[in-house]
Amino acid sequence: MRKGGNSGASREEAEVREYFSGGIRALGAVMETLGPGIRAAAEGVAASMRRGGKWMLFGNGGSAADAQHLAAEMVGRLYKLERRALPALALTTDSSALTCVGNDYSFDRVFARQVEALAAKGDAVFGISTSGNSANVIEGLKAARRLGCFTVGLSGGRGGRMKGLADLDLVVPSDETYHIQECHIAIGHLVCFLVEGRLKRAGFLGKRGR
Repeated sequence: MRKGGNSGASREEAEVREYFSGGIRALGAVMETLGPGIRAAAEGVAASMRRGGKWMLFGNGGSAADAQHLAAEMVGRLYKLERRALPALALTTDSSALTCVGNDYSFDRVFARQVEALAAKGDAVFGISTSGNSANVIEGLKAARRLGCFTVGLSGGRGGRMKGLADLDLVVPSDETYHIQECHIAIGHLVCFLVEGRLKRAGFLGKRGR
């Protein structure tokens, strides 16, 4: 029993090491290839906010969680920088809107319909899909482009059908969904960090309200 247990532990240790090694490789590839695009994405969000616009994000499953996470970092704060709340909204949190649109139209329209209702020209809109093939994310980006928003497609692999639909593509060069998602949240955190820095330098982060 003890010998078998040790063998199982050794296999798990190897799996842990391989998993982290894969994640490190994916993040390294992002660092080497997507730096300029990440900075451009941050400038698009910061420029929108300087003009009175907002940042809107959407995706499915883990990507929905990422959208909510990043919006919360802006409304709250990512680091210890004391600043005004910044306008960001995840289109994944209103269960009534999602089920209403899904029921009355189709699930493919759940983000596009909200974009049409809430977005304005000059807003920043991020669509997140690990495969790049999520129909509702694609339709949401198309709606945002029609309204004149600054759009970013955050995907993985080769970008899927979403590639080329947004003003800017950030395609994580990995075929593993879990590593793509890990890179997406790292990219998102970096965008938040860079947005805060750009707005601070522009004198935009003074307190609002209390």
